[in-house]
Amino acid sequence: MANTSKKILLIEDEKSLSKVVELNLKLEGFEVVCISNGRTAIEHADKVGEYDLVILDVMLPEVSGWDICSMYKSVTDTPILFVSAKGTSSDKIKGLKLGADDFLAKPFDLEELLLRVQVLILRHQKKGVKNEQLMIGDFDVNILTYEVKKNEQIITELSKREIQLLQLFNEHEGEVVSRDFILDQVWGKDAYPTTRTIDNYILSFRKLFEKDPKNPEYFHSVRGVGYKFTNS
Repeated sequence: MANTSKKILLIEDEKSLSKVVELNLKLEGFEVVCISNGRTAIEHADKVGEYDLVILDVMLPEVSGWDICSMYKSVTDTPILFVSAKGTSSDKIKGLKLGADDFLAKPFDLEELLLRVQVLILRHQKKGVKNEQLMIGDFDVNILTYEVKKNEQIITELSKREIQLLQLFNEHEGEVVSRDFILDQVWGKDAYPTTRTIDNYILSFRKLFEKDPKNPEYFHSVRGVGYKFTNS
């Protein structure tokens, strides 16, 4: 796959690692810009929107990766892949809550890094396509008007929250998404609904979209984890 038009910002202060990652990314056809200092990375914030992906180390001189991630996500939706020697689940959760799109613990396999880079860039490209319509079976959901149609007839109108939830499932189509991830992405940090809230939304979706709500084609429960949306 040619990546000649894709730009990656690599923020890593470990010089030997930075050189290896930069070389491998360039061999894959990416254009790479390297930064080794947190303060310099903050000063680069106004240019982040020009990149297709940011690879960001957590531990950096002067300004931490956490603070850089927060600033970058406040000005752009460019995906961020954290890399860190601190690979605990609490660190991963912190990174994702700050808006990072993925987290890879050091030491990592270069092949895995390259794969994650490809996945994040492709996902972001799909997200960037502004679809006004979402088809679920025979139903046509208008993302802008919130209307649900079947055979050109308006069946119902959804709430803003329902639309956001459907968009999230569509972006992660075929993936298992946890209830906590859904709460964080759709409800955010300022609201504290229970995971039961999501279950109720799923029940409503099944009643609306599924031919047989007890044997769903689209909205699947994954016991102990969350849900998987399949729409193909």
